[in-house]
Amino acid sequence: MQIILMHSRFTQAKSVTLSSHHLILAVLGFLLITCVCGALMAALTLRLASADVPLLRNLLPASVSLAHDPDAKERYLKENLAAMAARLGEMQAQLVRLDALGERVQGLAGVKPEEFNFKEAPGRGGPEILKSPSAELDMKELQAALDTLATDIEHRSDYMNVVETKLMAFKIQSKLLPTIQPVNVAYNASGFGWRMDPFTGRSAFHEGIDFSAPTGTPIMAAAGGVVIAAEYHPQFGNMLEIDHGGELITRYAHTSKIYVKLGDIVKRGQHVADIGSTGRSTGAHLHFEVRVKDVPQNPHKFLSAGANQANLAKLDQK
Repeated sequence: MQIILMHSRFTQAKSVTLSSHHLILAVLGFLLITCVCGALMAALTLRLASADVPLLRNLLPASVSLAHDPDAKERYLKENLAAMAARLGEMQAQLVRLDALGERVQGLAGVKPEEFNFKEAPGRGGPEILKSPSAELDMKELQAALDTLATDIEHRSDYMNVVETKLMAFKIQSKLLPTIQPVNVAYNASGFGWRMDPFTGRSAFHEGIDFSAPTGTPIMAAAGGVVIAAEYHPQFGNMLEIDHGGELITRYAHTSKIYVKLGDIVKRGQHVADIGSTGRSTGAHLHFEVRVKDVPQNPHKFLSAGANQANLAKLDQK
């Protein structure tokens, strides 16, 4: 290669001839200068990093920083341990809430505390199978395991909240069913269905059951609800009606005295009236009805269900 140099100061043009040897030497020189500059930059970076320059320390990989700074490893471990300790504290608080929620759900479900104790850790075991003979949990894997565990706890907490809501709804609904016998007597004088009318002697349908007891015997609400009638009726005498929701009502007739008024909220088992013989009645008794959508139902179905639940509860206590 020949290079011709021309300038106003030159009396004549000059030429320079470059051979392949010159080109090779130029490339080698450029590479040598590049390597020297790179080495100098690396040495300068490591020196500044060891001098605790935050920007460069953050740009360096953790392995390089730990290798050249004796205190960097300790700082790295402390920072990660502090972060994991904070995460562990959050998980412990979530577990406390989950334990309290589990105890509430346990109570609503009727499970005995000794059968499902949230305070004790479940038994675990089995053979140890490692991915490799020297498998150890590093910091990243531990952090990932903590994140997964926190997510699982949150999901289980959401699920337990849904279960608690459902169980609470079932419990409230069961309390609104008329399953408590309104009068504490051993038998009823007249059952539900067709019978001979005590006044006319003709066959007539009896829409409830009669509990015979002395005048003044307390009458209890068979379930919680709202009073929708507390009045005198030509047939039923002093009559009380309680709405339990879901178009289900109970009727208490022929009472001598009523202790609640229209619009009152009554509790399950509350003393609401006394037995009497008002209206179309042959003697002191309670005429008790259960009606769904204004259709009379056999009260024995509800009262028998309540008696079975009470017997099961006694067995559980034993």
